[in-house]
Amino acid sequence: MSADASSSPLAAPRFDPLAMALHWLLAALIVGSFGVGLYMTGLPFSPQRLKIYSWHKWAGVTILALSALRLLWRLGHRPPALPPGMSALQLASYRISHTLMYLLFFAVPLSGWAYSSAMGMPVAWFGVLPLPDFVPVDHAFAEAVLQPLHRNCAFVLAGAALLHVAAVLKHHWIDRDDLLQRMWPGPRKESDQ
Repeated sequence: MSADASSSPLAAPRFDPLAMALHWLLAALIVGSFGVGLYMTGLPFSPQRLKIYSWHKWAGVTILALSALRLLWRLGHRPPALPPGMSALQLASYRISHTLMYLLFFAVPLSGWAYSSAMGMPVAWFGVLPLPDFVPVDHAFAEAVLQPLHRNCAFVLAGAALLHVAAVLKHHWIDRDDLLQRMWPGPRKESDQ
C-alpha cells in the first residue's frame, strides 16, 4: 500500500474492533506459545511433557487459523492513517516489519506442524480434530531441517515483535503522535472523536 493510501482522509482514525481483537488475541497467544515452547524443550520425557507439547500444538494451529482470518480481514479493510510526519525510513521500516511479522505468523506454526508430521506425531486440534500430515515421516529431516527452522522462525518472530513494541512505545512516549491509539482498545481519546 502506498503512503498516499494509508494517509488518505477516508481512512478511519483507529482499527476496527475485530482487527483490534485479533491483534491482541494473537499477541497473547504468540507470547504464551513462545514461552511454553521455551519451557517444554527442557522437560524430561513424561506424560506432562506430552500434554504441554499438545497445548503448544493447539496454540500453533489456533495462531495459524487466526492469522489467516486476520490477513483476510486486513486485505478487505483499509488500516487507519499513519501519523503525519513519519520519515521515509520510518514508513519503510513499518512496511518491512509488518510484512515480516505476517510471514512469520504463518511460517512458525506451519514449520511446527511440518516438524510434528515428519516426526510421526500427528496433530489433533484440541485433541478432537485430527489434522493431515503434510510431510512424510522422516526423523532425520525433521531434526536437521524442520526443528531448527521452527525454532529460528520463532526467535525471529520474537525479535520482530520486540522491535514492534519498542517502535510503538517510542511513538507513544517520545513522538507523542497517538500511533498506539490506532490499536488500543477502549474508549477513544477526545482527539480521536
